[in-house]
Amino acid sequence: MKAVSEQDIRASFINCSKGEAKRLPLPRDLDEQPWDDLDFLGWRDLSAPGRSYIVTERDGELIGVTLRFPSQQRGFLHRSMCSLCLTTHPGSGVSLMTARKTGAAGREGNSVGLYICTDLACSLYVRGRKTPAPGGRFKETLTVEEQVERTRANLDAFLGKLFG
Repeated sequence: MKAVSEQDIRASFINCSKGEAKRLPLPRDLDEQPWDDLDFLGWRDLSAPGRSYIVTERDGELIGVTLRFPSQQRGFLHRSMCSLCLTTHPGSGVSLMTARKTGAAGREGNSVGLYICTDLACSLYVRGRKTPAPGGRFKETLTVEEQVERTRANLDAFLGKLFG
């Protein structure tokens, strides 16, 4: 992913109002992001538990999505798998995140959900830049590049469900 500016991020959101996009908090470490290792920029809203954001490139343009997830904690013995990067995490390491659809469907309250790593570090897990808890990544026969492509395809499929 190419480095993006605060203005680009705020203008990219497709499932919230311009006013909401203007007020949402951005990551403080925007200049320090490992852009070359990211398929999307994801961050949690520290002032509002249960809110996260993803910004990525799709079809040559920047797309931003607001996400919500329950703040309910799961037991540590419970393990879940991320639908984007296929990393498993114990406890609340994976959350069902929902995004309001765009347009009239979103205004009617329709949304789409996906199980995603709660820390939104999928890109780093796939590339081995961040290590999950033991047993979090299974040994795969796919190359890292193929795993990256699969993660991108999974994200693109999720984003495609938000339109209409």
